[in-house]
Amino acid sequence: MIIPGIELRRDLAQVPYRQALEAMSARNVAIQDGSAEELIWLLEHPPVYTAGTSAAEADLIDPRFEVVSAGRGGRYTYHGPGQRIGYVLLDLRKRARDARGFVHALEGWVIATLGDFDVPAWRSDAGIGIWTHDIDGSEAKIGAIGVRIRRWVTMHGFAVNLSPDLSHFSGIVPCGIADRGVTSLERLGRGVDPEAWDRALLARAPAFLAELEKPCGSETCE
Repeated sequence: MIIPGIELRRDLAQVPYRQALEAMSARNVAIQDGSAEELIWLLEHPPVYTAGTSAAEADLIDPRFEVVSAGRGGRYTYHGPGQRIGYVLLDLRKRARDARGFVHALEGWVIATLGDFDVPAWRSDAGIGIWTHDIDGSEAKIGAIGVRIRRWVTMHGFAVNLSPDLSHFSGIVPCGIADRGVTSLERLGRGVDPEAWDRALLARAPAFLAELEKPCGSETCE
């Protein structure tokens, strides 16, 4: 797929989180000054806990993996093999300058893609992110959302659990939500490899981008 003005990058090998964060931060600045294209980057990380700007010390239960300050919104989350990450670096100056609308569209993109694999998913009052029914019928998180917007250029994005080791989430209170579990496509009996996920996600990228032309509310950004 080719989307004019946007680089689509896919990595199947794991990219260390600090390396990706450095590259993403530099690209954010380059997009701001017009020296680089926008970027949608799909990848995976080795096991790591990342701390958002609202991370609470009590939510870090067992730091068995490296803990990295991410600079995005939100609290602690886990990234690791079997979890597909989407970093979305877009210039909202070209679209609706609407932080809330950006997050809403990002959630909708992931929800629609999960539907392509027969996994019903939704937004929930339990907290930001992507939710579904676990194998016992309880509500569980299958995808996390965390973004930062600098001078109206976005960075960070979403993480979707394809087949991660779910025990790795027990070292933190994921996103600060203690009364809900986490699940994955694999746990739900939907074996989806990264390439199949990426194809389905990118097929829905034009619809996601179209949603960014529709403001849904005003909100200030850094």
